Amino acid sequence: MVTLTYQERFKTVKGVFDEFTNRTLFELQSRKKFDELVGPLSIGKESNVFIAKKGDERVIVKIYRMQNAEFAKMYDYIRKDPRYLFLRRHRRQIILAWAQREYKNLLKLERGKITIPKPISWRNHIIVEEFIGDEEAAPPLKDAVPTNVKKFFNDVVKEMKNMYKVGLIHGDLSSFNILNYNEKPVLIDFSQTTLVRTPNSEELLERDVKNILQYFKKHGISQSEDEVLNKIKGN
Repeated sequence: MVTLTYQERFKTVKGVFDEFTNRTLFELQSRKKFDELVGPLSIGKESNVFIAKKGDERVIVKIYRMQNAEFAKMYDYIRKDPRYLFLRRHRRQIILAWAQREYKNLLKLERGKITIPKPISWRNHIIVEEFIGDEEAAPPLKDAVPTNVKKFFNDVVKEMKNMYKVGLIHGDLSSFNILNYNEKPVLIDFSQTTLVRTPNSEELLERDVKNILQYFKKHGISQSEDEVLNKIKGN
């Protein structure tokens, strides 16, 4: 049962466990999507990510903050997505749509067999997804240089190509949101992911490629942005 216990246990997490969030957590628990939150995994500008128990397993619970999220920036991104042309500049609606969009993206990516955390559930501003890791959560690429850098790089480009095939572009890809799980890339954080037919999708794809190359060039990979873009687009 969700109570103020979470607020008491996670005192360092500000602006997260308001009444609306507690009600949403309780609904997800009632639907057996997770049992209880164990502790925070990461704290971002827009959301807080928690590890939770689900039976003998662990899952991830991502909570978008309703109060202090940068909703103006969110709106600037999401209003260009053809799926959300109906949205108006209203904080609550934008944040709820932002979480919904990430969950929809996860479902589409799962169907396309892209290597991502399996989506489990979504309600309001909270997403439940698969925990990636063994005893510990898999580290982001920025903290775990692959043993075989070239192979890992090629695998990342392959995942980007597969995303493009199913009509999606990550939009915020970097070494921060690629996990290194047993020397295999797992892509995460798809709230900025948009359709290939979105007006600014090419700009976002080019930025993704630039960010990826910036990391891998430091570790000996020598490819141009045009080469990688051509691989992704299948040219």
